[in-house]
Amino acid sequence: MTEAIGNPMGNFLSADQLRLGIFVMIDLPWFKHNFTLNSFRIRNEDQLRELRSLKLPQYRYDPARSDAQAIAALSAPAVPSTVSAPVVPADAIPESDAQLATRQRMVAQAKRREQIADVERAFTKAVATMKNLNRNLLSRPKETLEDMGALVGQMIGAFLDSPEATLHVMGDKAGGEEVYYHSLNVTILAMMLAKDMGLDEACARDLGIGSMVHDVGLMDIPDRVLMKAPEEYNNAERTLRMQHVDYGTAIGAKLKLTPGAMAVIAQHHELADGSGYPRGTKGDRMTDAARLVSLVNFYDNLCNPVDIKRAMTPHQALSYMFAQKRSKFDAKALQLMIRSLGVYPPGSIVHLSNDALAMVTSVNPKKPLRPWIMVYDANVPKDEATMLDLEKETEIHITKAISPALLPPKVAAYLNPRKRVTYFFDGANADSGTNAKGAP
Repeated sequence: MTEAIGNPMGNFLSADQLRLGIFVMIDLPWFKHNFTLNSFRIRNEDQLRELRSLKLPQYRYDPARSDAQAIAALSAPAVPSTVSAPVVPADAIPESDAQLATRQRMVAQAKRREQIADVERAFTKAVATMKNLNRNLLSRPKETLEDMGALVGQMIGAFLDSPEATLHVMGDKAGGEEVYYHSLNVTILAMMLAKDMGLDEACARDLGIGSMVHDVGLMDIPDRVLMKAPEEYNNAERTLRMQHVDYGTAIGAKLKLTPGAMAVIAQHHELADGSGYPRGTKGDRMTDAARLVSLVNFYDNLCNPVDIKRAMTPHQALSYMFAQKRSKFDAKALQLMIRSLGVYPPGSIVHLSNDALAMVTSVNPKKPLRPWIMVYDANVPKDEATMLDLEKETEIHITKAISPALLPPKVAAYLNPRKRVTYFFDGANADSGTNAKGAP
């Protein structure tokens, strides 16, 4: 299924030489056999029989990952089977457990692709809708706010009912050059957390509207400042950028937003310890919705800064926020976000125990080390890529997250990690990422 990393390519065995303990690599597309993956250690007689039934001219294997006893036994004379199996019509052969498992896995994968496609369409529609709403925000405020409220309701149905698929699509779509992607990311993730924190309907609605327009004040900031990396600002530019919060509250007042939505705009850069801006408001004086948006806004700005090269990985951003910035956020909301996004957030590129490369597509909150993954396989078209639930594939585990920059071009194109975010976590560099102050 996957190109092995650093494995010899010229070690082969005949079918009769195969035995328990050999780490074998099947040079066939995944759908032409009944095994979960193309590379694994042979563990039982059923696997041995299944491998031999493939009738390959030779079987590639890796001595380094095979049991030493099995390798030593290869020097013994092979004893080929002399008993021919009776010929049975193909339609009379009952479906084996392995074949049944393969068929069930294919059905589950098809269902998951369909679910992700539905969320993908909803996400694209939401971005387009937000663009239209922002164009009409000042000219038709009453109708636009009603439409925003309707969009919040649609998002609850389209996104929050499928949180794992939504996080997958967010990971794939995030990083657009326009503010709409940032606003939509903040809105969706904040609403996910609001749902789990049990915020009432009115508060959730204020959060939805407020987070959609939390950066509305940026329309009054010159492009020459907006397109400049925050670390390159002079004092005047930094001060001007920070004024987008006050500009936003002024626009919100003209739109006659509710006090709850206004608080989200006014406090989305405030921090629980009082170190935020523009007022230095502490957490106990912030609204519940504003505390959530402040947390999510900070996180998304770390992952998607103006200067792409300074982007943190999702894993790195969460670790940085928890280890070094914990006092700046609502503790319950931060813990919930870490649990929701998982140890390996969607979009992370990972190396598996069988040397396969994969991208994390969604998290498993109950088992954060066992997410859904999409596996790289040069023999399988990308739109048919194998998707595995590691909670069920117990023989496979993630060994580490790796940088997309280390991937061969064809692997990077296949897994398609987010272009504005890298996913390598290096604790030594955790404090070298973007300073969120001054970010959108």
